[in-house]
Amino acid sequence: MTHSHSHSSAAQQEKSLVAATSVIAALGLTTMKFVVGLLTNSLGILAEAAHSALDLMAALITYFTVRVSDKPADKEHPFGHGKLENISALIQSLILIVTAGWIIYESFDRLIHPGTHIELSIWAFIVMGVSIVVDYSRSRMLKKAAEKHNSQALEADALHFSIDIWSSGVVILGLILVWASMSFNVPWLEKADAIAALIVAFIILFVSGELGLKAIHELIDAAPQNGIQEQIIAAVCRLEGITNAHALRIRSSGGRWFVDMHITVPGQMTVQDSHALTEEIEQVVEQLLPHSDVTVHVEPDGIHPV
Repeated sequence: MTHSHSHSSAAQQEKSLVAATSVIAALGLTTMKFVVGLLTNSLGILAEAAHSALDLMAALITYFTVRVSDKPADKEHPFGHGKLENISALIQSLILIVTAGWIIYESFDRLIHPGTHIELSIWAFIVMGVSIVVDYSRSRMLKKAAEKHNSQALEADALHFSIDIWSSGVVILGLILVWASMSFNVPWLEKADAIAALIVAFIILFVSGELGLKAIHELIDAAPQNGIQEQIIAAVCRLEGITNAHALRIRSSGGRWFVDMHITVPGQMTVQDSHALTEEIEQVVEQLLPHSDVTVHVEPDGIHPV
């Protein structure tokens, strides 16, 4: 017996709006960083520009993903289109890993073959400061929407912007050290820009790796690791008339959960009573795991649990 809870059009509109504003923010930051990075010849800022360009690509992927993933289930896609969000998150993580590789290569090249002169400008500090402010507001809004709608695509987008906050801070520190090397004639501090870019790259690698693994777990329907199965079994077994609950399976797709389980009831229970019991179970599961599609298989007492 199955009970379905469809996402409202208002939720879809909210997700699309949040994703669209991320596209605009990423476009503005990418443009500013590339212009200032080229003018100053700062690898740190250019690395951040490349990072923001990927954020733009990721934001575009997220925007189109959330517009499609909430489409209702159809004949060809009986579980809906929610897995597109997980695919989107995986693609974003792979793109980030490739970019981190390029930044690492360029950083080591500058460290091994020094001589690139950085033209410091107040604009370099201004653009990175603006970046931090925009990234902070974007990441908070995206994270809030991701938690509200259980959206991995929006969560991945929020992660991109939150990484930018830290990496922008590292770049600013690198620029300050380069300024100090010029002001106080400390030549070795000129390498700070390349080192800052390296730190940004390793931050990207670490976080994108975690994001990619999470997306893979979702795609292969790995069981949740937060103890929710035990909570559901315990809550269902407390209902009157149920002698056993077992064979619980949970899979996610986009912002929805699909829950299958078996229960045993007294053999003399009528079909009408057992149906009413499954309705209670669906309500219990919905309280513990919102946006759930629950399927309950009823067995008479005496059958060995699977």
